[in-house]
Amino acid sequence: MSVEEKFDSAKDQVVGKVKEVEGKLTGDKVREAEGKAQGVLGKVKDAVSDVKEDVKDAVKEAADDYKTDSEKEIDQ
Repeated sequence: MSVEEKFDSAKDQVVGKVKEVEGKLTGDKVREAEGKAQGVLGKVKDAVSDVKEDVKDAVKEAADDYKTDSEKEIDQ
């Protein structure tokens, strides 16, 4: 996860929590719901970024394995 992605998702989670608490304190259900939604968005961004990194690592590993297997076939 890049620094920008980490910052963006953390920002959404923090700002979302602030809006949610503000909504609860003021009795503004819309503001509270906006905050919850923004917090969830931040968590989703985290999850997507993690999946992206996992896929990237898996592709690199598969490419490395393919290269190693190809080199073994050439040596034989």
